Amino acid sequence: MNPAISIIVPVYNVEPYLRRCLDSILAQTFTDIEVIVVNDGSTDRSGEICDEFAEKDKRIRVIHKKNGGLSSARNAGLDIVKGEYIGFVDSDDYIDINMYKKLYELCIYTRSDISICTFGEVNEKNVSVPKKEKDLILEMDNNEGLRQLFKGEIYRFSVCNKLFNRKCISNIKFPVGFLHEDLATSYQMFAKANKVVFTNFTGYMYFKRENSILTTNYKADRLISFSIWDKIISFMRKEYPELSKEYFSSFVFWSIDNSYYIVSQIRSEEEKMKFLKIIQSHIKNHYKQVMKNDLLSIKYKFLITLINYNPRLFYFQHRINTLLRTKY
Repeated sequence: MNPAISIIVPVYNVEPYLRRCLDSILAQTFTDIEVIVVNDGSTDRSGEICDEFAEKDKRIRVIHKKNGGLSSARNAGLDIVKGEYIGFVDSDDYIDINMYKKLYELCIYTRSDISICTFGEVNEKNVSVPKKEKDLILEMDNNEGLRQLFKGEIYRFSVCNKLFNRKCISNIKFPVGFLHEDLATSYQMFAKANKVVFTNFTGYMYFKRENSILTTNYKADRLISFSIWDKIISFMRKEYPELSKEYFSSFVFWSIDNSYYIVSQIRSEEEKMKFLKIIQSHIKNHYKQVMKNDLLSIKYKFLITLINYNPRLFYFQHRINTLLRTKY
């Protein structure tokens, strides 16, 4: 018989963290799982550790492949999954022993195609878990599930804190060679879900490394996300025009966040302007719709207007604010 859940774990040079990750998956109180571990051309001992775990537990299947990146590794796993439901765990993270039990039961009992839990955050020194006043379970139809995805208040684009009915992933591949894989795919998966369910149970522990994408200097390849946003907006405009306020708001927040990363992390003035002008070119395509959006505050409309008309104005206001904060 096929397992109820297939869990895909991409692995690349995570020797210090891999055992913790795989131990947390094998310790799941929901045991009807298969674990597809994809060694994506690791040059440390990660591949040996994968084989070591496969020898200990028959639920683990290991793929060894040439390095192709996170998307390539996930796609290799998707090619051989057998489970009715599919989950994703990154190999430097770990999960609560009850995570998949809770997510699977929520899917079954509420007849949902996607179930979602919350993240905890881990670094080398401590663990941070969101505080909650009471347990929450929120059931949503297709439209509301997408609305909440773009609002980003209770969950966001990551696939790792979610369990998907395999029909939601059918014919969807993660984009190889690009960053922001989850941004490019999760909205498509939600569009295929008849129903979505969320719990505020903290099941997934995200390990924030010092050299992660958000803690290193801004690189040009992160700008691919704006081409992804053009595709998202095109799709949503056609299929879900009633959600325009939500997805345009999300696009604006993404644009402002990236703009601040650029002016804060890049030293070269020329490169700052070059990157900001790329963002400007994408904002111009949607500026009129953004300014009509009553979900956006005056502050965000002001900031997006600065970038739209002259990115240097955005940079100057950032410098002035920084100087004022330093002085006072």
